[in-house]
Amino acid sequence: MTDFSYQLYSSREYPPLSDTLRMVAGLGYTQVEGFGGVYDDSLAGALKDAGLAMTTGHISLDMLENDPDAAVALAKSVGMKAAYCPHIAADQRPVDAAGWRAFGERVQKAGAAIRDAGLIYGWHNHDFEFIPQADGSIPMEEMFKGGPDLSWEADIAWIVRGGDLMDWIARHGHRISAVHVKDIAANGTCADEDGWADVGHGTMDWAGLMTALRATPATYFIMEHDKPNDHARFAQRSIETVRGLA
Repeated sequence: MTDFSYQLYSSREYPPLSDTLRMVAGLGYTQVEGFGGVYDDSLAGALKDAGLAMTTGHISLDMLENDPDAAVALAKSVGMKAAYCPHIAADQRPVDAAGWRAFGERVQKAGAAIRDAGLIYGWHNHDFEFIPQADGSIPMEEMFKGGPDLSWEADIAWIVRGGDLMDWIARHGHRISAVHVKDIAANGTCADEDGWADVGHGTMDWAGLMTALRATPATYFIMEHDKPNDHARFAQRSIETVRGLA
């Protein structure tokens, strides 16, 4: 039985964090994923009080490169088993194959201290990594060439928005250690939620996807919605969906 996780970014507009932690624990989640907005000295205690484990977390490239000791201390303070570099701003992104290969090498190097501490380390995708560059290269392909040891937290819905999901799972599924379980709303719906849907209430075939993803090394399955207009509804309906597929 999978212990499903919840990306706390989904609830960033619904403070306080302590209430969110109690809410997701009450729905049956046993794990959560952290991001920069929740990391402070009170976090470990709040997780303990709610009976939750922060098994995975997003750690910025800036912290990984410029204060690796702090990154490791953060991960250890909440018991992370895996950490993922989550993003690069649009104005900092490479524009060709060579640039993306170099960036993959950079990201891999940035995680050296995390890997040395015994954690899984890798990249978390959005959609831009799958969109061809002017020279025809695909950023994600080049990143994996430059960072051959990078693990991958596959954000499934972002892959769909950027590329051929099943092809990526077939060719690079061996890298997947964590999955963002996210759904896409039908065209013309959920405009106030940026076109995302609660898991199982959108357009994606989660029964088929879970079968494919369980054939990869993926250990962590994390519910996420980038802009829910009701985070409790999203959390409840999403875990109900994936439990029904377990």
